Amino acid sequence: MPQAATVAEPTTGTSGSDFAPLLRTVREQGLLERRIGWYALGIAANLLALAAVVTGIVLIGDSWWTLLLALPLAVLWARTAFVGHDAGHAQITGNRRLGMAVGLIHGNLLLGMSQAWWNDKHVRHHANPNHVDKDPDVGVGALVWTQKQAEQREGFARWLTRNQARLFFPMLLLEGIALKVSGFQDLRRQSLRERTVEGFLLIAHLMTYATLLLTTMSVGKAIVFALVHHALFGLHLGMAFAPNHKGMEMPDPDGERWGHLQRQVLTSRNVRGGILTDWFLGGLNYQIEHHLFPSMPRPHLRLVQPLVRAHCQSLGMPYAETGLVDSYRQALTHMHEVGEPLRPAPSAAV
Repeated sequence: MPQAATVAEPTTGTSGSDFAPLLRTVREQGLLERRIGWYALGIAANLLALAAVVTGIVLIGDSWWTLLLALPLAVLWARTAFVGHDAGHAQITGNRRLGMAVGLIHGNLLLGMSQAWWNDKHVRHHANPNHVDKDPDVGVGALVWTQKQAEQREGFARWLTRNQARLFFPMLLLEGIALKVSGFQDLRRQSLRERTVEGFLLIAHLMTYATLLLTTMSVGKAIVFALVHHALFGLHLGMAFAPNHKGMEMPDPDGERWGHLQRQVLTSRNVRGGILTDWFLGGLNYQIEHHLFPSMPRPHLRLVQPLVRAHCQSLGMPYAETGLVDSYRQALTHMHEVGEPLRPAPSAAV
């Protein structure tokens, strides 16, 4: 079976470690204990809401009004992705088999997104966030994250890098489909057992999704609905993940080796807000706390934040926190600066 993306809190810290005192306090306050009941209610509510939207699609049927349901379905898919994320981190339950089952159902079956692919990618990200040689999230892809990466671009990729800041949000509209494609591509890497389970569930998702749309509306409307739905889903997920690390410190591969606290805090950014922000970003707005304690249940991240902030202040360590709009501004500014060397210098005034 696919393995969960568990990234355990360090347990080898000595009394002299910057992180050890904070970890002891968090454990003593019970903030690492699971909240199974909280997750059970949330999962049930999300599944009921998904069922309601599907029922709406069936009842409205072959009408352009059905397109209005693409938005709530995309939002609920993002909730589903957040559950899969938390299951992969063992935040929901300490039972490994149950956690994997929750992840497979929410990732592969409900979203068509490979849990094994995400687990492999996300574990490497958490171990070395923003490290250009070790974090796949800042590797060379459609976008690049350092000027050194930008200098190696050629042809269309070079044009894309020059304009990546302004193209970022439009490109997120393709992310929902890209997640499915990446999952199928990853099947070649997986073991035979993983490939069998993951592939079966991915195909089951596609068949169920296609059957729902093609039996309730015409082919043309079904295609438009699927495209709009996946575009909104990708945009929502991208808006949840974009503020977390883009534009933050990027460790020098040849520089000083950072400890756990420094490595996770300096590369992460929190997003300030209330209950609505927590809901919209799936708890990822507490990115610093999530990276320090990846198995901590989502409802405890808000509770541990004051402890983490105070601990960082006592050490004189920067603690990045900003509003949602400003977090996007900082991320886009970084992407714009990365592409700066590729843009022609403005002509001198005559």
